[in-house]
This record gives sequence, structure tokens and C-alpha cells, in this order.
Amino acid sequence: MKSFRQLFTIEKTPRKGLMPVEWVMMTYLLATSVFMMVTYTSLPNPGLMAWTRVQALLVTLVLWGVYRLMPCRLTTLFRIIGQFSLLGLWYPDTYELNRVFPNLDHIFAGWEQALFGCQPALVFSEVCHWPVVSELVTLGYVSYYPLFAGVALFYFIWRYDHFERTTFIILSSFFLFYVIFIFLPVAGPQFYFKAIGIEQAVAGVFPDLKDYFGRLAFEVTDPQFSLPIPGYQDGFFYHILEFTHDAGERPTAAFPSSHVGVTVVAIWLAWESRNRWLFWSFLPLAVLLFFGTFYIQAHYAIDAIAGVFAGTLMYFGLRFAFDFIKK
Repeated sequence: MKSFRQLFTIEKTPRKGLMPVEWVMMTYLLATSVFMMVTYTSLPNPGLMAWTRVQALLVTLVLWGVYRLMPCRLTTLFRIIGQFSLLGLWYPDTYELNRVFPNLDHIFAGWEQALFGCQPALVFSEVCHWPVVSELVTLGYVSYYPLFAGVALFYFIWRYDHFERTTFIILSSFFLFYVIFIFLPVAGPQFYFKAIGIEQAVAGVFPDLKDYFGRLAFEVTDPQFSLPIPGYQDGFFYHILEFTHDAGERPTAAFPSSHVGVTVVAIWLAWESRNRWLFWSFLPLAVLLFFGTFYIQAHYAIDAIAGVFAGTLMYFGLRFAFDFIKK
């Protein structure tokens, strides 16, 4: 009951301005808007992209206004949930922006071949085709949102003094990945191998597609432009993955894997919480997610490896940045 009452307890010294993570979103909004103006003639959907930014601005200001009317933990939570919900707009937006650059999959697929002597995204699911393996790694992949949301919720309930810092680190890592994805257009095996043909991918031949994905426009959401998801097709978690994939997957955001990177950030935060139950219950899911990224052919193996390093760097860098801002 005490915790429930704290949700509605009016703060003695409510913050007047935006939260640090809201400023990060505003900075991203402004920077990408400038990028849009510079590349306006090359963008196929500038009106829709502008509306995305208006929506993000309105959501942020409305939730800030609600907080100012009733400054408490509950309305603070609403502000954070609002920023998490906007990620569904920002992710496909990276595809709209990076289409002004040529595709780079041929380079990354070549690195993958040179490092492993094959394409793990093709070999892994073929060698480990058993339903139990498929369901386990797919479980890991679809646990992405519950993982970082679960860590944030843990801090909100049991470590509220660090809740703002925790969500700043998680959400800011998303925006850092999105900046990378804009300037590093890599679609991933599911789209690239479909475009060049499996035969060429197996043979280690990776042609430069240049602006191929940029010319697909909204047709890219059609299943014909991506490989079918490998795995046990009657599996429970496979169906969940299939639904989320069809809902909003785009040929973008392959390198480094933000799935792995943000999950690594969440695991570091779970460790920092000093709650070993939280850490050890989430760690196996994170490991399964790592392998799931290239098992389902969403990523090259090097994307997942790079995601581990990128996530670790972001965790420590953003933790330092938040502490510096708050001084």
C-alpha cells in the first residue's frame, strides 16, 4: 500500500523543464530534421517523416504538461513510457533517412565470409534445425522488449532514485544506434541474401546493390523482399516473432545489432542493481538473443559481436554523461 500511495504523492520539488532523456530525443529530432532539409529532394516520404516529428513533439509536451499538473511518480512514469512508445516511430524512420546513401551489405557480408569462412546466418539455422533450438533462440530474440522494459520497471519499483538515470541510459542508447544506422545502411542477410540470391551468398559472391533498397520504398514490407524466417514454424515463439517481423521490419539497422547492444546495456544495469535474481534470470535470455539474431537471419554474426562492444561502451559512456549532467 505504501508503494501504491507513493505513485500519487506530489513531489516537493518538481522539475520544471524536460528530463535529460527528453532533451536527447529533442536533439535527435532537431538533428534529423536538419538532415531532412539538406536531403529533401532525395527523400520519398518527407511529409510523413515531418508528421512523425510533430507527433513526437506533441507527445512529449502533452506528457510534460500532465506532469506539471500533477508532479508525482506516476506522471514521471508516463513521460518515460511516452518516450519508449515513440521508438516505434523512430526505428522505421532510420530507413527513410539512410536511403540517401548506397547500401553497404556487400562489405559486411564479405567481412563475415573472411572471418568465418561461411555465412553463419545461413549455416546456423540449417545445422541446428531442431524445434527445441529454434524455439529457444526465438524466445531469446522476442524477449528483447521485456528485457529492457523489465529492467526499467525494476528500477522504478525498487530503485526509484536511479530510475531516471536508468531510463536515460537505455533510451539514449537507442538514439545512438539510430544515428549509426542512418549513416551506415546495412540491411542484413534476410534482405540482402534475398536480393542477390541464396546461391551467390553460399558461393561467397556479394555484389554491390548500390541504391536497390532505396528504390523499394514501402514495397519493402512485402514478404517477397525478404527471406522466410527459418526455424520451427509451428512454434509458439516463432509465431510471435513472425507477427512482430511483419508489423514493422525494414532493411535497416543491421550493424551493429541494437537488439544485442541494448540488451547488453540492460544486462549491465541489471548487474548494477545488485539484485542477483534479476541479473541471472535475464542473462540466459540475453545469450539466446545474441545467437537468435543471426539464427533468424536478421543479422550477420559480426553485427551481434559488434553489438556486445557497442552496448558496453554506451552503458559506461552514458552513465558518465548522466552523472556529469546532474552535477
